[in-house]
Amino acid sequence: MNKKFSTKKIVLTALLAALVVVGSALRITLPLDIAGTTSFHLGNIMCALSGLLLGPWWGGLAAGLGSAIYDMTNPLYISEAWITFLFKGAYGLMAGLVVFIGHKGQRTYVWDLLGTLAGAVTYAVLYLAKSFFYNGLLVAGLEVAPALATVVGKLPATIFNAVVALIFAPILSIAIRKALEKNHLSIN
Repeated sequence: MNKKFSTKKIVLTALLAALVVVGSALRITLPLDIAGTTSFHLGNIMCALSGLLLGPWWGGLAAGLGSAIYDMTNPLYISEAWITFLFKGAYGLMAGLVVFIGHKGQRTYVWDLLGTLAGAVTYAVLYLAKSFFYNGLLVAGLEVAPALATVVGKLPATIFNAVVALIFAPILSIAIRKALEKNHLSIN
């Protein structure tokens, strides 16, 4: 079988997608209607971890697929599952691009942190732009100023989710890679 489509890679992608679903389900939804729902959750940790461990393409697929599957289990999010697939996929893709293409030699905490930061910033920009243009202007029919106010209202949860991912994804990535190396296993 082609190394790009190995059984191990497919299984690990499915495993990380499942972890993204679980991380997304571990959430606190705020009782506010700010251009859609706003939540604190752990899904972004798993989206970043997918890219850090699997690389840009498989990590992006795991992040996007797991997030979209979660959205399809919740009536509040099901209509935007395709957008979530693309945006969360970009999260894993960017994290993977930084660590698999950007670093030279040994993987370090700093590269995992930079990868997570790249994924978090990419996702935050996409998500906040969607909140402004799609949810605010198009769906809700708001004027520019109120649509911008909805984006400001989403900033605390967006920043919190990004910071939590920045703290935990690099640590988990290093711990998982060390455990795999200790047991003479690899992801690639």
